Amino acid sequence: MPRPVDERAWVLGGEPLGSRLILGSGGFADLATFEAALTASGADMVTVAMRRIDQAPPGLLDAITAGGARVLPNTAGCYSAEDAIRTAALAREALETSWLKLEVIGDERTLLPDPIGTLEAARALVADGFTVLPYTGDDSVLARHLEAAGCAAVMPLGSPIGSGLGILNPHAISLLREAVAVPVILDAGLGTASDAARAMELGCDGILAASAISRSGDPVAMARAFRGAVEAGWLAAFAGRIPRRRYANASTDDAGRPEL
Repeated sequence: MPRPVDERAWVLGGEPLGSRLILGSGGFADLATFEAALTASGADMVTVAMRRIDQAPPGLLDAITAGGARVLPNTAGCYSAEDAIRTAALAREALETSWLKLEVIGDERTLLPDPIGTLEAARALVADGFTVLPYTGDDSVLARHLEAAGCAAVMPLGSPIGSGLGILNPHAISLLREAVAVPVILDAGLGTASDAARAMELGCDGILAASAISRSGDPVAMARAFRGAVEAGWLAAFAGRIPRRRYANASTDDAGRPEL
């Protein structure tokens, strides 16, 4: 279904944003490449893993703000609700922001989210005044629980973190989009720009891209590609695709065709 025109500009956590692409800061070879990719992406927001901030290139936080983006701390590397809550408190104190991308990992090999721990941490953090953006699976029932807990958005994975497999279950993403009223931001598993366009066409409001950009052959070019893909996918969803048909359907009818 085509979206209303007035939804072209989106609001996240009560604040208007321009770009629907959120950039992940991990995996870049050096600070200069990150800075160039940030500019190419047009992103307004960049995630930073609090548990790995000591491993980040010196000057990363300054580069984010200098590039016109806001820092979105995340709790990557946390394997329990308690760890995530503690990390969130440290992030708020260190970065002076109550915005948080919540990650509670349930399995070390697949890095799939722990649904129980995520919901537990989300409830506690919302009650503590955080604007919570939780990384979750493609489960629409859990998404409704996270929305009810007060999360500002839900961030389902397309496939496991860093896998580059793209969107493995597009039907589930579409159902999740229908299940909640808060923004849906596709997070994790994207491999290339066409995956981002597909997510937007499925109804997602935004994309978070990290490894797909930072570990690509040319991160700056890939950032530019993702920027265009997010915009193209949004416009396509806004416009509304034609129905799928089993057989051909000519673009012009037979009216007025000359008899030769």
